[in-house]
Amino acid sequence: MTEAILLVGGKGTRLRPLTVHTPKPMVPAAGVPFLTHQLVRARAAGVEHVVFATSYLAEVFEPHFGDGSALGLHLEYVTEEEPLGTGGALRNVAARLHSAPGDPVLVFNGDILTGLDIGALVATHRTSGADVSLHLTRVPDPRAFGLVPTDADGRVTAFLEKPQTPEEIVTDQINAGAYVFTRSVLDTIPDGRPVSVERETFPGLLADGAHLQGMVDSTYWLDLGTPHAFVRGSADLVLGRAPSPAVPGRRGEHLVLDGARVAPDAKLTGGTTVGAGAEVGPGARVEGSILLDGAVVGPGAVVRDSLVGAGARVGARSVLDGAVIGDGAVVGVDNELRAGIRIWCDARIPAGSVRFSADVA
Repeated sequence: MTEAILLVGGKGTRLRPLTVHTPKPMVPAAGVPFLTHQLVRARAAGVEHVVFATSYLAEVFEPHFGDGSALGLHLEYVTEEEPLGTGGALRNVAARLHSAPGDPVLVFNGDILTGLDIGALVATHRTSGADVSLHLTRVPDPRAFGLVPTDADGRVTAFLEKPQTPEEIVTDQINAGAYVFTRSVLDTIPDGRPVSVERETFPGLLADGAHLQGMVDSTYWLDLGTPHAFVRGSADLVLGRAPSPAVPGRRGEHLVLDGARVAPDAKLTGGTTVGAGAEVGPGARVEGSILLDGAVVGPGAVVRDSLVGAGARVGARSVLDGAVIGDGAVVGVDNELRAGIRIWCDARIPAGSVRFSADVA
């Protein structure tokens, strides 16, 4: 049996207002909580037991997923009393694992959408005899990431901070947020204090001569840490660009969930999701966006690359482009919201009052 730990304790600050009432991994993407996509893919790869390392809004996870039997999994939940960082979270849940000291344990970050071949990562770990194996991906511009160079055999040689100059870009490989630990290595992480696996655990293991293996898998990969990225990831799931057996419908230009109402002449394109009970009015256009359950888009409105929260309303003829509308917010008619504007939960925007504004609470 292969076991996994899911790191789902982050506050999702960059995703607010989506995460005011909902932990980041539970925000819906392509019709289901994002975490569902990770769990279903893990199960398809042979994982049977998953331990959630929770912290922020920890009470939300178990009522939704229960014991995991509906997904063919055995799920357990461990809540941090205080934030422990990625490494501290792993150490905090290690006692719930059933693996023998030499067995592999998968670790996933709860905000990464990826087409990673999970079985290949485990196989790489076993055949290389590594203490830890890391999924690495190549990115066109690595300046926003820490770099992970490897030698000709794929062995990790360093963990480098974000490059500040072109000369410091020695590789385009970055840490993609999925790992396989040999079970005994988890017990070497200090207990009861915050530990960063990226800045402390991995560099420390490397300095001590441990074997850290990198596996480059440059299939689909996206960090969903920002609203723009989250909306894009959901659209890619609907369009079939990102793989997931959990999408509740056929891949295509749009996904309309049960109970939603879409006017016959409305246009839904670009991987749009329309949640249960949501409404799209006559003549409206929704492109590459997420409408959560109960959202309403009025007649003639245009919603592009945006997320409209649960129960929120977008008035007739309003234009949203790259916007995030919090749960329960109301955008009056004839507004124009662009350039990444965020409207906070339950806010009220009067008719015709906003043009390219900053965040509105």
